[in-house]
Amino acid sequence: MVNRLSFFKATPFRTGCLVILLSSVLYFSIARSNNALLLAFDAQVFNTMFKIRGSTATTGKVAIVDIDEKSLAMLGQWPWSRDKIATLVGKIDDAGANVIGLDMIFPEKDRTSPSNWFHQIETASHSQKTMPGLIPLKNYLIQKKEFDYDAILGDALFQSSAITGFAFTFSQSPEKVKTSTPFSSAHIRTSPAGISFDGLSLPVARSAVLNIPEVSQGESEGFINFFPGATGTVHKVPFFISLNSIPYPSLALEMARQGIGARALTIHASRLKKGNRHAVLGVSIDKHFIPTDTQGRITLNYRGGTGTFPYYSAVDVYDGKNGFELKDKYVLVGTSAAGLPDLRATPFSNVFPGVEVHATIIDNILAKDPFCHDRFAEIGITFLMIIAGGMILNLVLVLTGPLISAATGLFFIVISLWGNYHFFFLNNQLVGSVYPLFTVVLLFTMVTLAQYFYKDREKKFIHNAFAHYISPKLVDQLVKEPARLSLKGEQKELTIFFSDIRNFTAISEGMDSQRLAAILNQYLTAMSNIVMAHHGMVDKYIGDAVMAIWGAPLDDPNHAMNALRASLEMTDKLNTLNQKWVAEGFPPLGIGIGLNTGLASVGNFGSAQRFDYTVIGDNVNLASRLESLNKYYGTTILVSEETLKRTGDRFFSRFVDIVRVKGMKTPVRIYEPICEGEPAPEQIEKAAAFDEATGLYRSGAFEKARQMFLMFQQQEKHVINEVYLHRIDYFMKNAPPTDWDGVFTFNQK
Repeated sequence: MVNRLSFFKATPFRTGCLVILLSSVLYFSIARSNNALLLAFDAQVFNTMFKIRGSTATTGKVAIVDIDEKSLAMLGQWPWSRDKIATLVGKIDDAGANVIGLDMIFPEKDRTSPSNWFHQIETASHSQKTMPGLIPLKNYLIQKKEFDYDAILGDALFQSSAITGFAFTFSQSPEKVKTSTPFSSAHIRTSPAGISFDGLSLPVARSAVLNIPEVSQGESEGFINFFPGATGTVHKVPFFISLNSIPYPSLALEMARQGIGARALTIHASRLKKGNRHAVLGVSIDKHFIPTDTQGRITLNYRGGTGTFPYYSAVDVYDGKNGFELKDKYVLVGTSAAGLPDLRATPFSNVFPGVEVHATIIDNILAKDPFCHDRFAEIGITFLMIIAGGMILNLVLVLTGPLISAATGLFFIVISLWGNYHFFFLNNQLVGSVYPLFTVVLLFTMVTLAQYFYKDREKKFIHNAFAHYISPKLVDQLVKEPARLSLKGEQKELTIFFSDIRNFTAISEGMDSQRLAAILNQYLTAMSNIVMAHHGMVDKYIGDAVMAIWGAPLDDPNHAMNALRASLEMTDKLNTLNQKWVAEGFPPLGIGIGLNTGLASVGNFGSAQRFDYTVIGDNVNLASRLESLNKYYGTTILVSEETLKRTGDRFFSRFVDIVRVKGMKTPVRIYEPICEGEPAPEQIEKAAAFDEATGLYRSGAFEKARQMFLMFQQQEKHVINEVYLHRIDYFMKNAPPTDWDGVFTFNQK
């Protein structure tokens, strides 16, 4: 009873101060927890502001190919067979689209594909008496790729470099968890560089619904998930979602990156941690920075209602109409048809096609005008309005009458909403205004009640009330955006290695995906183990190709020797694997290897993670060119003179040629390694004879050189003999220029 009386003895002014204090403390708690109720009220205010502002112009660079009711009526009910979708993608690509994005997923095989009938033919073929022609028919159909609609779509996506969609799932059901992961061609890095991916405050998925491998042949993949807010309206969309501690970009972000022509995406994060996570500040596409919230979500600047972006009926594009209007556009393929589950709620409409949300994201990125929902700025402004505005209003309420007090309270509400709209919203800044308005209403109510119960302004406010409350701490200084980290490499002498499987495309066409994956995995595992066993680092896999470096990141004084030793061991290992594969019915593989040694720039050019630690420079390009030249000379390993010099006399090699590769002016002497250690006498004799023949060729003694190469070819046929014979025959008919130096120039890679 004493506490109650002491409270009501407080003056109205001190009651107002108490309300301001309590409101500040409460907001401090709410701001830290992102209260869903407050966010829902703010979202409704933002929705209203969007409607007041109305529609705005788009960049004109984004278009939607719409699977609408007309398309469904003309081309059949959804889902269409994938050969139709492939045709549609091809038409869009032929129209000159900058980039194509598919707002759809193909997680299962096309049941309408004729290839699915093969097993029926096989079953029926057991009855040879009644249907003797089925087995030849089945074998004929299998060889016809056009009967596999999934492969047709995959080829169309590959040819057009399209971005395909996939979806993350967040269910904890074990049966839904898949071991496969999405594919993104973007190089993702963090800034500051010391922050790891699993230290970022990104949404975390448990698994993903992916496209089948036959379809997933586009330039990259991006997720299509949206997360409506507390009101069911989509205001924010994540740029990245983490799966197994790796961030994957959204479909819209990947389309923007691909369309801009950028290779890297940078996630900017705060140096400070909240819990064990770093808040995300924004994302950069090369040097183009896009602000996000602390979870890496873009806040959408909607252009208007449904139809703001140009829609082109899918059936019209399919029939070759409207093609010129898609040139250089960011083209999304999606649906607005009723009954297809891709409708969302936005500030302009409760029934808004999801594909247009993707279009809005891309347009925001291109126009550089997404909304910035700076949580820290919002907290600071809200505290300022609560404390400064609250104190002014408190004085007015205490010192004036009821009418002026009511007018002042209404003025505060109107001016705060008007100022928020004109100074923040119209400048693409989202600042919540509901809580300050709540404080105004609460303050007005409490001070009015205090004045009602106690009109005497000189009565003291209950002193004990303040003893039960701790003064709120000031908000920490706003985290400034860190300067962009310049990721410069260091110059080191390295040995660079490239290898590639010969005729891999032709070999792969004769295998199903599982058999092909089994062989490729065995091959890459074996080759990678050899690289690492000899102190090298596998830089990257490029399909069936392998790039490796010796001498970095750890110094290796014997990098050239270790690289050459590993290359020879790879050829021996491949012979062993080929014996095993042939016994299992698989075709044997052949490889080409190129080695070069020299100065190169090595470092973290992609991110703080290892997969972006790489090497660049002219010496890297030369190693790649040497790998390609194996096909020309019929060799397996080609090394530059610089590599051979650094191995001393440990390896025996034969001279091959002096060449000037594409993109380089300086001639390079190249060699074919034969063995490590002492060679057999006949190997020495053959190498010496070959060296003599090439010397005659370079000195212009073409007839003598021709006789020697003919002799070599009779003893053992080899492509390199044919190469020199072809050159000699040419020069015997067409005399070389007077300044000819014997160097052969390659004008192609």
